[in-house]
Amino acid sequence: MSQAEITTTASEVVYRNRWMTVREDRILRANGQPGLYGVVEKPDFTVIAAVERGQIYLVEQYRYPVQGRYWELPQGSHEDGGLTPQELAAAELREETGLVAGSLQPVGHLFVAVGYSTQGYNIFFATDLVQHAPAREPEESDLIVRAFPIDEVAQMIIDGVIKDATAVATFGLLKLKGLI
Repeated sequence: MSQAEITTTASEVVYRNRWMTVREDRILRANGQPGLYGVVEKPDFTVIAAVERGQIYLVEQYRYPVQGRYWELPQGSHEDGGLTPQELAAAELREETGLVAGSLQPVGHLFVAVGYSTQGYNIFFATDLVQHAPAREPEESDLIVRAFPIDEVAQMIIDGVIKDATAVATFGLLKLKGLI
């Protein structure tokens, strides 16, 4: 039996709200060195790549933490839980864009930042899209939805117009899997 690389010796929640918990863990490394980790616990979210006729839908909204408006893929979480990742993807796509997907294919799961957070995200590829009215939450009232040619989105990533790491990683995974 092998020894764990890191053993947690103490853990304390230092901050909590309805969206996240921050804890401070005292640890002991396998070499005997003590340490400290700050860990952000957040529920997983979903990201949806809605693609139709060579175009992919992006949303733009103001993001307070970085004080700017940025293009990204539709995405979201549900702090209450209770939905499967696929149900959450369908709900977020409809809520933000008004789109309903006839096909919602799971693509993969990635982590946001493995060095400090437990949060990951499930990626879905949405096709056979039908437009309905969006059902946005009040925080999304400034949201803009637009379909872009896939090649234009690739150039937006190269040019640094799209800065959301989740959108960039999802786009890359979709390319690698031959979906776009």
